[in-house]
Amino acid sequence: MRFHTRKWVKPEDLNPNGTLFGGELLAWIDEEVALYTIIQLENSKIVTKYMSEINFMASARQGDIIEIGIEVIKFGRTSLTMKCEARNKMTRETILTVENITMVNLGDDGKPKPHGKTQVEFVKDRLK
Repeated sequence: MRFHTRKWVKPEDLNPNGTLFGGELLAWIDEEVALYTIIQLENSKIVTKYMSEINFMASARQGDIIEIGIEVIKFGRTSLTMKCEARNKMTRETILTVENITMVNLGDDGKPKPHGKTQVEFVKDRLK
């Protein structure tokens, strides 16, 4: 799994217990997966279709640095399915896992559109 993004837990990210609000972490994950999908499919018109069970394993506190990792597990005809892990950068403790997140590629009409991709591509390889 490649860890692409880091987030710093700030006071506005906390719940009343003084730990990272789960909804904030899920928003960070949704944004990261969307950006990853846009880059992979080379299309900014994508939507989140499905997110499987979310397994919260630990919490984070103000000042912690969170890493978000993504791994592609399947290329569908119009979709890209990934798994995700968020962990504490300093301790490497897993905070959350999501086994399946499916993003769908859309056409100009807003309907699912085949993307023609079958494997992960790196931007540096597209520039050759």
